[in-house]
Amino acid sequence: MKSTTLQREIIQKSEELNISLLGFAPVDRWEKPSSKLPNQFEEWIPPEFWPQSIYPHCKTVIVIGLPVPLPIIETAPSIYYHELYKTVNILLDIRAYELANFITDKGYPSISLPRDGYGDIDILLNNPITFFSHRHAAYLAGLGSFGQNNVLLTPEYGPRVRFNSIFTSAELEPTPLQSRDICTRCLKCVESCPVKAIPLLDKSKEFFPDLIDKKSCALCSKELREEHRSPCGICIKVCPVGKDRVNYNWDDILTNRREKLKKAVDHVRSYGSKIE
Repeated sequence: MKSTTLQREIIQKSEELNISLLGFAPVDRWEKPSSKLPNQFEEWIPPEFWPQSIYPHCKTVIVIGLPVPLPIIETAPSIYYHELYKTVNILLDIRAYELANFITDKGYPSISLPRDGYGDIDILLNNPITFFSHRHAAYLAGLGSFGQNNVLLTPEYGPRVRFNSIFTSAELEPTPLQSRDICTRCLKCVESCPVKAIPLLDKSKEFFPDLIDKKSCALCSKELREEHRSPCGICIKVCPVGKDRVNYNWDDILTNRREKLKKAVDHVRSYGSKIE
């Protein structure tokens, strides 16, 4: 089967699985950052985290994304967002598994990855890194650029999207890189972070973004998990980037119906979890 035919079938299968975002990244994009990328990092991805290091047969990384609806994440931290987060993660695992098997059955051995590569938040406190970064994969698959909060921003959903990856032995046409930096540098994520884990913007530095304080972020998640309302989600919900804000008419709701929204959010937060 020609790779172009296979790629069309993968795209069609993804549509059947209601996958919202799809991108293709050849493994050589991990070896050296392209000058076309919108963000420049002080340190690039170490070789042991490259897909070809984890699965030597890998030629292309297929990245899939599912959105997190704005009205639900507005209640974060809450049991509502907590349950939604779990649902999206499960769906990502299932969709990646199904897609990998679909491609393998076409004659191109492929494997799916878990959307999270750690056993528990306590593990992240000691070593706040997973064995593979889906957000960097999405970045290298042309799906977006990084924001001040170190989360990938997409034109469609801003940072309100979760990703997973499939490693395939098929050589597929790469998605064009996102060459535009879509972070507005509004600093709302910096100002809203409850543990001040996101560094202030330093315009004198050539690298963007700075690394966040992952330990403080993980500690916050640990506390929220004990209250059954993790993850935090605040830096994600306040981000102004994303067409989803238009689709939900959300900025108008925040401006003109703020009191009604506050009552709704307070109601949701008052049930289903242990809160202060």
